[in-house]
Amino acid sequence: MAGGFLRLEGGGESLVFLIPDVGAPVLAYWGPDLGGAEAFGALSRLDDRAVPHGGLDDGEALNWLPEAGHGFTGHPALIARRGESELVSQMAVRAVDADGASAAVTLRDDLAGIEVVLTLALDAATGVLTSRAEARNLGPGPLALDWLAAGAFASPHAELMLFDGRWAREFAPVRQTLVTGLMVKENRTGRTSHHAPPFLVAGEPGFGEARGEAFGLHLAWSGDHRMFAERLRDGRIQLQAGELLRPGEIVLAEGEAYATPALYLARSAAGLNGLSDRLHPFVRDTILGGRLKGKTRPVHYNTWEAVYFDHDVARLQGLADLAAGVGIERFVLDDGWFLGRDDDTTSLGDWRVDPVKYPHGLKPLIDHVLGLGMEFGLWVEPEMANAESELIRAHPDWVLGIEGRRQPLGRRQYVLDLTRPEVSDAIFAQIDALLAEHPIAYLKWDMNRDLTHAVSGGRAAVHRQTLAVYALIDRLRAAHPGVEIESCASGGGRADYEILRRTDRIWTSDCNDPIERQSIQRAFSIFFPPEVMGAHVGPEAAHTTGRVTSLQMRAFTAFFGHMGVEADLTGFTPGRRAELREAIALHKAWRGVLHAGRTVRLEHPDPGLMAHAAMAEGRALVCAAQVETPRTAGLAPLRIAGLDADATYSLRQLNLPRRPPASMKHVPAMARGETLSASGAMLAHAGAPLPLLRAGEIAVLLLERQDA
Repeated sequence: MAGGFLRLEGGGESLVFLIPDVGAPVLAYWGPDLGGAEAFGALSRLDDRAVPHGGLDDGEALNWLPEAGHGFTGHPALIARRGESELVSQMAVRAVDADGASAAVTLRDDLAGIEVVLTLALDAATGVLTSRAEARNLGPGPLALDWLAAGAFASPHAELMLFDGRWAREFAPVRQTLVTGLMVKENRTGRTSHHAPPFLVAGEPGFGEARGEAFGLHLAWSGDHRMFAERLRDGRIQLQAGELLRPGEIVLAEGEAYATPALYLARSAAGLNGLSDRLHPFVRDTILGGRLKGKTRPVHYNTWEAVYFDHDVARLQGLADLAAGVGIERFVLDDGWFLGRDDDTTSLGDWRVDPVKYPHGLKPLIDHVLGLGMEFGLWVEPEMANAESELIRAHPDWVLGIEGRRQPLGRRQYVLDLTRPEVSDAIFAQIDALLAEHPIAYLKWDMNRDLTHAVSGGRAAVHRQTLAVYALIDRLRAAHPGVEIESCASGGGRADYEILRRTDRIWTSDCNDPIERQSIQRAFSIFFPPEVMGAHVGPEAAHTTGRVTSLQMRAFTAFFGHMGVEADLTGFTPGRRAELREAIALHKAWRGVLHAGRTVRLEHPDPGLMAHAAMAEGRALVCAAQVETPRTAGLAPLRIAGLDADATYSLRQLNLPRRPPASMKHVPAMARGETLSASGAMLAHAGAPLPLLRAGEIAVLLLERQDA
């Protein structure tokens, strides 16, 4: 096999891997489609690098699975042990099975007794690359895996965009330039995490929304993970990602195999928007399997911030009346409905309706909701149990942990050991009974604590627990295929492509403050399309920040995702409810564009102004949100990228300023309600005039292409 090449084509992209004499394939080209070019020998010559003094004679092979055994002194992609000794491996390609869009490359080291199969697939429509690695123990004796990367990408760029955050402030982008050594992002929480989600972008210096080559990477895994970037001593940069394995977590008997989570990679020559142009269709068609395409995403009402644990049927029915009156289509009953659940210290695990709060069960409320023309949804947290619960009193050994150790609590609850079939079966039976008994269209599936002491049967168990969660969701979906499921983990703590394969919505953040939400949703939108982004209109004073914002700011921030409302509507004046009704009606009129079109994040000279657009079918909605006081007395025009340069568009502002005209000596024509007309080229380069916006104000522009 040595001396050959492997070519993958898709989405207007070509990837060419060289097959060396030793080691894994080497990525020699990733760029625009090479067409019919067959002179791949040129790539072999271009990859012929000088070897400096001071190192090994043959240099260091940075390939898709770099190994220490071949003299690679950076972080290897494979770390394994037999007994007390680290395994020394020297893989060689034994087989390549390829069809032009995908390939399985088999590497083997008979002396070490290990085989690794690299699976690579380039999506034909989008050019998104999927990479996995599977290691098999050929023996003799057990093989302990400490690390196996899903792939090692040789990045041509050192500027990185990583994502930090915390509860109620997820997806906070952080840029840094890799100068030397190793930069690691690790997550040990047992869920995707708020603070170190497995997403990374590497790009040209100063890459932006619409400029510069950029590579996006995402490890699709809902448990512990590790992503890192490393600049080698010769200046090259490698990016690796894989599941973070605890000591002894993966021990393979002879013949057994371990497969990494999928690593998804995309390239764009047009910045972050170009990445989204590839990733959003990929999510819609491949990750979601097309199940949401053309499907109406109903506007939600969630009861949490309206009632918390204080459930009263008459009050909830009154809220349902008000929700239906403003155009809500799905009523979701949040935490507090089940046996003895008066606060967060009790009852998780006892998934039966509370007879005190609901003396006639959920039926009267559900019937009322359905009678108003809305669907009914329900909050659950199936992976958890409180110490004060019938379940734990009967089965204290069902807690995931180590016997005899004090288990740190999160939200006063324990994690259930779903790796044990009897535990998973018991939870399935309870949720299955609820869904069988009631016409529930939707489950808000929450997960409100990190995993600690994640041990089962004497072995580390985050890997098995994560797979068990997937299996439980899959089992419930199979039994109730019409039920949609939302992934929530104290907000956006479980947001990844693998959980999205089996869910229909991600609760982006527990923060409904629109100022915070603008930045959270903007970063989220790089990798996720808007129809899976849960976004709610919260109360006037945000419960997480205390900040007071206008209904217009709250409504139009939620407008651009999967819209919902999470506030006590009884506190809204009739005028405010009418305003909310108008925003929801507008969302319904535009959600075909919002949930199937193109998301374009726009850039503006004022760092306190966040702008983006939803575009499809010759129409566009543009949102300009002022989240900080403007740095200058006036706002520069907003350049609107992504339109047809030669087409002419009408342009008007949907939400006219409600402040007195005295706040501006001159009010621009659009802010007076007039319609402008301009070409796509003019709007991209001259820009659209904006009214003066104070912090917390928002302008929404409507663009429609004019027929010739």
